[in-house]
Amino acid sequence: QVQLVESGGGLVQAGGSLRLSCAASGINFRLSVLGWYRQAPGKQRELVAAINSAEITNYADSVKGRFTISKDNGKNTAYLQMTSLKPEDTGVYYCNARISLRDYWGKGTLVTVSS
Repeated sequence: QVQLVESGGGLVQAGGSLRLSCAASGINFRLSVLGWYRQAPGKQRELVAAINSAEITNYADSVKGRFTISKDNGKNTAYLQMTSLKPEDTGVYYCNARISLRDYWGKGTLVTVSS
């Protein structure tokens, strides 16, 4: 059974930082494409950052230069380091793992950035 468990969300002031973690089990973590998505209130879920098995990364334009995605294959954990946070970064952040054309999702962690 595949499980993705996010942690690290919380309340932070604008300009602050947070690091999200996504612990995975039941999946070939090394070969998966891992992504962080977010969903703001009243908006659709959007891709924030992704990293593939070759550790090639891509980012939404809105977070480039502020967020960094990484992973530790030995710990089966992905990370999203978020800096210079803005109120518009507020939302529920979801971890996604994609392998063999299947998507798996965590339950999300809430990030709230106050102005």
